[in-house]
Amino acid sequence: MLKTIPVEQSVGMILPHDITEIVRGSHKGSAFKKGHIIRMEDIEHLKRLGKDNIYILTLEADEIHENEAAGILARALAGQGVEMAAKADEGKITLTAAREGLLRVNKDALYRFNLLGEVMCSTLHDNTPVKMGEIIAATRLIPLVALRALVIKAVRIAARKDHVLQVLPLRSAKAGLVITGSEVFHGRIKDRFEEVLREKLLSLGSHIHTVEFAPDDVALISAAIHRCLTAGADLIVTSGGMSVDPDDMTRAGIIAAGATDTVYGTPVLPGAMLLVGKIGEIPIVGVPACGMYHKITVLDLLLPRILTGESIGRKELASMGHGGLCRNCPTCQYPVCNFGK
Repeated sequence: MLKTIPVEQSVGMILPHDITEIVRGSHKGSAFKKGHIIRMEDIEHLKRLGKDNIYILTLEADEIHENEAAGILARALAGQGVEMAAKADEGKITLTAAREGLLRVNKDALYRFNLLGEVMCSTLHDNTPVKMGEIIAATRLIPLVALRALVIKAVRIAARKDHVLQVLPLRSAKAGLVITGSEVFHGRIKDRFEEVLREKLLSLGSHIHTVEFAPDDVALISAAIHRCLTAGADLIVTSGGMSVDPDDMTRAGIIAAGATDTVYGTPVLPGAMLLVGKIGEIPIVGVPACGMYHKITVLDLLLPRILTGESIGRKELASMGHGGLCRNCPTCQYPVCNFGK
């Protein structure tokens, strides 16, 4: 139950909530914390903050305060790989990544949670690569006081299955790289793909285990893939030869190597001609030539997901069309941008 009294009559009272002070261009924070005992010298400060009246708070048995609610909500939202702040700040609790990995957000559950109205949770985008300690979400009760029944309902939505938020670890892959193209194989041009792919894999905690070169020949591409597998590679990446050009044989070579569940083509630019599939349980990715030219492509969106163990099929690729157009900004800020979101 909430009642108000004029601020001039509030000396000696205990504040039931934080009072925020915002100074444009300077700072935003709590001028007075919950539990503060109001003193005579606080009155003018409170008035400058627009507080002509102060709440008197008396909780009924079926009511809950914002700080207690925030802790309950945060615990329900947090799945594996997610940590929450020890206490609420101005009624809000932040959630952070407990490890480096890939943020997964149950968007349907998040929508139903926020649809309740008096609770909220805002997050980074689903499938965002995150670092340990990075803030990934925040939650709070919107009013100062709400019914406990509402919070219980929110918890039931948030805590179902794997919770709303997870940070999945990326396995450390031993990648077999097959660089295709007669022009590279015969030494007419210098390969630039290996250094690009090596950098991308290293940034995700994986490495190139084996490198093979093959000309535009289906049988030789297939044989190169199998040499990587024999050497112990647990991820195969081929480079180039994925277009409709008659000399491009990489796609056929991947099929000849025994790849199954292959899906060719994505609604993402750059990267429309990428292929994904499996040879046994080992994922294989056919990267088109754009992967060498553009800093960020569909490969950057898919590789972390593959390293979490996710199987990528037509449904997963089709869903990437919304947000799948890279703006090719002069200074790339990925993943702090809308690409892949």
